[in-house]
Amino acid sequence: MEATVGDWLLVHGRIVGQHDKVAEIIEVLGEGGTPPYRVRFEDGHEAIMSPGPDSVVRHLRPQHH
Repeated sequence: MEATVGDWLLVHGRIVGQHDKVAEIIEVLGEGGTPPYRVRFEDGHEAIMSPGPDSVVRHLRPQHH
């Protein structure tokens, strides 16, 4: 998983009825865009996360390799 500042982290709900959570990546703490990430959720809460397999990065702009 790779991300840059400004990308969005989508964390899928793990149980039936639980909504997905969306957070903006505001800092990349790993090397080369890898986790952990400092994120800000829609309610303003910030956290440091190492996303698991239930998470997806939505890139703000196309990636160039």
